[in-house]
Amino acid sequence: MGGPVDSVKIVDQFWTAVWKSRNPDAIADFVVDDVIITTGGVAIQGRDKFIAWAWDFLSRINDLQFEVLETFQNQDGSRVASLWRLTGRNNGMMGTPPDQQPISLTGTAIWSVREDGKLLHNRVERSAWETFVSLTR
Repeated sequence: MGGPVDSVKIVDQFWTAVWKSRNPDAIADFVVDDVIITTGGVAIQGRDKFIAWAWDFLSRINDLQFEVLETFQNQDGSRVASLWRLTGRNNGMMGTPPDQQPISLTGTAIWSVREDGKLLHNRVERSAWETFVSLTR
């Protein structure tokens, strides 16, 4: 055995391929077929639904820029936590008019990672309330 998988590297590659490159189709390269993303307490199950959700999210923020602030894993690499920030311009985020005003949103993602490095589950929490208030002032 070569020790624990480098899950931080895998998650960093995911962030780069999907969000930094604005290419949700790349999700398919990283996740299991029945992946689950739990976002705001709602579970989205399945690779295709995750990809569709990500495309919808991306469509609501123009000029999206994604920055990873910190990522770390547990001892065996089965869990990874990331703190991130995204910025861009509002294109209808949270049901608001697509007025193109600046958006800055922070969030955390906690990943479950299979022994072979495939991503199983992603729990995401975002600064949704603060973002919504900034868009409706």
